[in-house]
Amino acid sequence: MTSPFTAAWNYPTRVLVGPGRVAELGDACAQAGIARPLLVTDPGLMSTPLVGRALAALEAAGRPATVFSEVKGNPTDANVEAGVAAYCAAGADGVVAFGGGSGLDVGKLVAFMAGQTRPIWDFEDVDDWWTRADVAAIAPIVAVPTTAGTGSEVGRAAVVTNEGAQEKKIIFHPKMQPAVVILDPELTVGLPPKLTAWTGFDALAHCLEAFSAPGFHPMADGVAVNGARLIKRYLPRAVVDGGDIEARVNMLAAASMGATAFQKGLGAIHSLSHPVGALYDTHHGLTNGVIMPYVLLANRPAIEERFTHLARSFEIDGGFDGFIDWVLRFREELYVPHTLAEIGVDEDRVDEMAEKAERDPSTGGNPLPFKAAHFARLYRAAIRGDLDAARA
Repeated sequence: MTSPFTAAWNYPTRVLVGPGRVAELGDACAQAGIARPLLVTDPGLMSTPLVGRALAALEAAGRPATVFSEVKGNPTDANVEAGVAAYCAAGADGVVAFGGGSGLDVGKLVAFMAGQTRPIWDFEDVDDWWTRADVAAIAPIVAVPTTAGTGSEVGRAAVVTNEGAQEKKIIFHPKMQPAVVILDPELTVGLPPKLTAWTGFDALAHCLEAFSAPGFHPMADGVAVNGARLIKRYLPRAVVDGGDIEARVNMLAAASMGATAFQKGLGAIHSLSHPVGALYDTHHGLTNGVIMPYVLLANRPAIEERFTHLARSFEIDGGFDGFIDWVLRFREELYVPHTLAEIGVDEDRVDEMAEKAERDPSTGGNPLPFKAAHFARLYRAAIRGDLDAARA
């Protein structure tokens, strides 16, 4: 019997949606032109039946895969180098990126870097550095997310930590976008409540920052607003009942929508979050959730009118202030603490993090032009839990 959540999308790429569709992984690889896949995932997933289901689907389709799982929660350049070595040793001709944001990003970077001769940092998302790549050498990718957060499955970029500099970098190329995506909500059913919540806050940050970003992009704005609306409605349900397929499939859709929308831009939530993750190894979605209200308040002069309309459309009373109150309640309900101090961040490295935040590529999408001093003020506000100090 066909599920009511079965569909085939072609925006922004081909997306196969519905329960049980991981069984079509072999067909997806055929569509992408992959005969000998390297399946890239993380160590945690390797101990679950999910990877076994994926490998069985590939084996049944006559496309057996080699597995690479040396992936950290905040991936590093060493993870990518090891993945490229595994890709070459296996004689692979494409990648199945399988997992949460870390597995997806490393998988995409392995496919991108396997045929390049320049170092990975030459392709950072700066100016037109992506044009340095040998396009013909970029391997095809099929992406299968097992969390509803980063939306990396539909993205053209990946985040990786430069271990030497202890700094997160964004690597970009249009051909890093996977050729085929499978959104199978059954793969997210076993995700624990806290991880469900934290990854959902990553998706919410993408939607809200894309909506806040300056520039004319009504299509991205529309996708961002509806993605946030789905998160508001379905994330609490997915947290309370992990087996709620309707909630799970809508959260997968919202995550992909957030990543589609942020082609318009991100902002200071991510600028602040990236240095924290690089230095303190915090969960990215959790960090975004903690930082979110402080940045929204700091950006108020530029976004108040937009968020007043957003609050009205979300049936939230009180305009901009009402929206902030909703964010604070939503965080409290969904295992996100109020301060960075509660997730292990102190003030010892605030100035260092602020300088890195100013350099972060996401900063260019913020609706106000923040400098290191602004970021230092926001870090201190978020560490101390002082919302008033965050206000512009």
